[in-house]
Amino acid sequence: MTGADAVTMLRSERAVLALGANLGDREATLDAAVEDLRATPGVIVDAVSTFIESTAVTLEGEDESAPAYLNGVVLVRTLLTPERLLETVNRIEDEHGRVREERWGNRTLDIDVITFATRLSDDPHLTLPHPRAAERTFVLDPWLEVDPDAELPGVGRVADVRDQLGSSS
Repeated sequence: MTGADAVTMLRSERAVLALGANLGDREATLDAAVEDLRATPGVIVDAVSTFIESTAVTLEGEDESAPAYLNGVVLVRTLLTPERLLETVNRIEDEHGRVREERWGNRTLDIDVITFATRLSDDPHLTLPHPRAAERTFVLDPWLEVDPDAELPGVGRVADVRDQLGSSS
């Protein structure tokens, strides 16, 4: 580790990112997105979960007729502000063909900022923690894989939240 890496580690804040894709070569896209994060100045990727498959979710609920998603979680440390991290993941989404025509529609890549340190925010542009994270097993399960002691700020232990969901989505 270089001296600059050590300083980065001391000044950085931890964020949890959820990745998903249900169009194209999902696994290749998710792998490429992780590499894009690794190549981002001010971002250190600490852990990447395995990718799990899930049913697409729309505003009306689960949609078995839509292509299935591949989902995972990435733990990062970053010197970026939460807003800059959001801009970065939006740029990565765009570079992988993300089209924003329909809310909760099919997509080549979706990256959500789930948590940023212990920050709480009601800003509609970046709500922290992510407002639906506690409802999504496809976020909670991979998160627990890479961080069994994880905490969802303002909510509690991720393991407890997951237990309350049972076998639902």
